[in-house]
Amino acid sequence: MKYDKIIKWVLVALFVVGAVLSFYGFIVGFESNGNAPVDNMLYCAYAFVGIALLAVLLGVAVIGGINNPKSLLKLGLGCVVIAAVIAVAYVLAPGTPAVGYLGEPVSDQTLKLTDTILNLTYLLCGATLASLIVAWVVSAIRK
Repeated sequence: MKYDKIIKWVLVALFVVGAVLSFYGFIVGFESNGNAPVDNMLYCAYAFVGIALLAVLLGVAVIGGINNPKSLLKLGLGCVVIAAVIAVAYVLAPGTPAVGYLGEPVSDQTLKLTDTILNLTYLLCGATLASLIVAWVVSAIRK
């Protein structure tokens, strides 16, 4: 069996599992049973992330390393750059409490992590917009 057929059927299986869990949540109700449907969907999301990381590890690191050993150096450099961007976002995150929040107290670490994720979101959205604009300008100049 070819790899494309395997990938196709794995994607179909993941889609079916995600759809079944979504329908289960809507049928049972997301607020009933102590948030069991939400927990199930989160566990499914964790499994999907694990499968994606495993696929990247297998596809990029192992197969790419066998075909081109220098690609492992590029992969390692990319991981270092990603870790540096996350570290900068973490250092810049203030971790201050939300203004006007009257709910349960939130730990300082949770606030810091939340601000880090917001910083990463803003940074990556800005980088996406900048790359789109640069691509449009370069494309217009080349024509």
